[in-house]
Amino acid sequence: MLRLSPPGFLRFTQATSLEMNFGGGEANVAAALAQFGHSAAFVTRLPKNDLGEACVRDLRSVGVETDLILRGGDRLGLYFMESGASQRPSQVVYDRAHSSFATLEPEELDWETILDGAEWFHFSGITPAVSERASQAVADGAELARKKGIPVSCDVNYRVKLWGIEKARQVMTGLMANVDYCIANEGHTDSILGIVPPGPEKTTALDRYLDIAEKLVAKFGFKGVALTLRETQSATRNTFGAVYCANGNVYRSRSYNLEIVDRIGGGDAFASGLIHGLMSKRDPQYVVEFAAAAGCLKHSVPGDYLIASREEIETLMGGDGTGRVQR
Repeated sequence: MLRLSPPGFLRFTQATSLEMNFGGGEANVAAALAQFGHSAAFVTRLPKNDLGEACVRDLRSVGVETDLILRGGDRLGLYFMESGASQRPSQVVYDRAHSSFATLEPEELDWETILDGAEWFHFSGITPAVSERASQAVADGAELARKKGIPVSCDVNYRVKLWGIEKARQVMTGLMANVDYCIANEGHTDSILGIVPPGPEKTTALDRYLDIAEKLVAKFGFKGVALTLRETQSATRNTFGAVYCANGNVYRSRSYNLEIVDRIGGGDAFASGLIHGLMSKRDPQYVVEFAAAAGCLKHSVPGDYLIASREEIETLMGGDGTGRVQR
């Protein structure tokens, strides 16, 4: 998508110009994974015009492979982002109807060819929200990936401005049949995936998260569940951390105090960190710490993409989060 934002902290009603960036859930994950040293390809459909070409060039600039991107349709999907500050929240306005991706026909994607040699398949809950066609396309890809033994991850990512909760619950519950690793927050596990939160008998946070994860595994057969933990003090001050649950065990990351430059893409950076750790066959504690640190650093970077190396993230994991000038 093309992101259009008023400069700084101006409101839409104040702005006389808009800054443009490219991004979107799966694109952001691919961009981060490419910077971590993985070969990452993005699958989508873009219009055959200068905006589509600019999007492709932007993806290439951060190392994402674009050979699988289809061309067709009339327009690029847009979203408008107003950055919040203090107690004023950020605002997003979507303009994605009839975009090139929304009007994609599922059969246009040759998943056999796309998945040939692939080692991982990732999608988010935003994609099936765009249109019925997009939903069927991602369902086809996930199903074939599962048949080929390719690990599949999904970030539930519910967007109330894109679809209703009943439709989201119906579609996402069906898609979970082909998911190995689920990424969500506690609210999504309840409202979208139908997992009733534990009662007061679960006295510690870790007991609560393990209870939720065990219910998700029992219901959907996941190999791993990652839950992001965010507390919001204001639009620009949050705490951020995560837990990762696998094989009946729960692993919690350190918690970060954030002074937010740009919140968009934080969850995608977390997902990319989780995928990196799992693909690299690291131990579960490393997996959740790397993912949380990646999500943390994204909040310091303007735009949708995380721009950070694996070494920078591991430095933060090691406890160096002072922000002191590196000379």
